[in-house]
Amino acid sequence: MKSLMIAAATLALTAGLAQAETIRMGTEGAYAPYNFIDDATGEVTGFEIELGNELCTRAELDCTWVRNDWDSIIPNLVSSNYDTIMAGMNINEERKAVIQFTQPYTPAMPSAYAALSADVDVEGGIVAAQTSTIQAGHVAETGATLLEYPNPDQTVAAVRNGEADAVFADRDFLAPIVEESGGELVWVDGKDAVPLGEGIGMGLRQSDTELKDKFDAVITEMKEDGSLNELIVKWFGDDALTFE
Repeated sequence: MKSLMIAAATLALTAGLAQAETIRMGTEGAYAPYNFIDDATGEVTGFEIELGNELCTRAELDCTWVRNDWDSIIPNLVSSNYDTIMAGMNINEERKAVIQFTQPYTPAMPSAYAALSADVDVEGGIVAAQTSTIQAGHVAETGATLLEYPNPDQTVAAVRNGEADAVFADRDFLAPIVEESGGELVWVDGKDAVPLGEGIGMGLRQSDTELKDKFDAVITEMKEDGSLNELIVKWFGDDALTFE
């Protein structure tokens, strides 16, 4: 009987350890090419999903993906509904007051304005941006009228339907939309590469320092062996900013 009890306790402990190593990766699933839903499979995919899966493999972690709307993605991390955020989130001081970040896994990618006309006044007009983004914060500090939307696709739709004069977002998000618009959408003159943020990183709770260290180590490894740059080029093109 004693042996059975010891075996049961060992099994329970092993199961507990296994559960502790299962990391829930939070993402939005609406910000191509960083993260989006594959129409064929219904599964989340994109640069951050492929990168996150590789990071977990190298760190020997069992990871699962959890979708969450952008406007509540930080509160739900803090509330332990998942353990990380990989959702095209730029590192900045405001966010670092609430959560911690790994080192960036992209360089500081530029933001950009797109509109129906290249000569739109983005300083005095109406500009659409996704809520709670560094782009929305930037627009709010200019003379423009800010229209915030919960979904990035809605910001582009606002320009197309005349609600906004321009949209301001990550250039990498807007680039394929501008290219595929057939000339309907264009870059605003002099506003197609606006530097913002410190680069995109993985967000974690302030208390999860050990998990942060694990991911930092494998991000460093991927930078050093060139595989991170390869992924950036795969998803963002040959002209994408990469690490030196």
